[in-house]
Amino acid sequence: MSQSDDMARLLAGLEALVKRVGSFYPHQPSAPDWATVHACRWRQHQGRAYFQEIPHPHAISLADLMGIERQKDLLVKNTLQFVRGVPANNALLWGPRGTGKSSLIKALLNEYAAEGLRIIEVEGHALMELGDIVDDLYGRPERFVLFSDDLSFEADDPGYKALKAVLDGALTAQPENVLVYATSNRRHLLPEYMDENQASHLRDGEIHHGEAVEEKISLSERFGLWLAFHPFSQGQYLDIVSHWLGVLEVEPADAEGMRRQALQWALLRGSRSGRAAWQFARDYAGRMALDGAANEGQP
Repeated sequence: MSQSDDMARLLAGLEALVKRVGSFYPHQPSAPDWATVHACRWRQHQGRAYFQEIPHPHAISLADLMGIERQKDLLVKNTLQFVRGVPANNALLWGPRGTGKSSLIKALLNEYAAEGLRIIEVEGHALMELGDIVDDLYGRPERFVLFSDDLSFEADDPGYKALKAVLDGALTAQPENVLVYATSNRRHLLPEYMDENQASHLRDGEIHHGEAVEEKISLSERFGLWLAFHPFSQGQYLDIVSHWLGVLEVEPADAEGMRRQALQWALLRGSRSGRAAWQFARDYAGRMALDGAANEGQP
């Protein structure tokens, strides 16, 4: 057998070996086409990290969000600055559950996707990997918001120090086409205790916090824009219920009865939130539809 035949057999064997080894590893997804893909989530699976397309983002509009006009106005202005290529800030939206924090960020995508806004959903611990996440985003014409929902850390969680460096303090600069928008139930993203405030003291008439409080504030202050959300009043809650019933094309036959049911719904959940209003509206619309179908079937 000639030397060329031996070489051909060796190359064929190596090719077969490469195919067999490759079959043990998951396929690496291709990078998204940001010209058409508007939303992704950063996924980590079997030791690999990649952007996973979200083909059907939550279709909520800014007009659907009621009772948060001030917060909406400020975040819209910040986002408009961002998509127009002028300076804008990372934003922290904090407050009770169900008050519209994450919905507001989702609504921005529907409003500004045509102007190049893209949203990448990132779990809080993965924000420490900002360098890896943005490697392929540098220099792109689109504007990317890294969205971390329900961000918080425990007192002994070292992750918050790494995140502080990522937001402001690391050698790797945050790209000008990337911002971080985060939501949290905690203003300072960490649990706060009464004894920590006792270390605060007055100096020349000014309050100076203790070291523990200063450490917690130092993370949240990395976000240039703070937006506080608050529980809705009874009137605001009922207005939101009426709005969603209108969106669902439901006209209550007994408006007063509907309002009583809506308040009972909120009472059972311990929250007059936008989420509770949306859930009640869906339940009410579904019950009305079933009752209407049953009445049509009666002789």
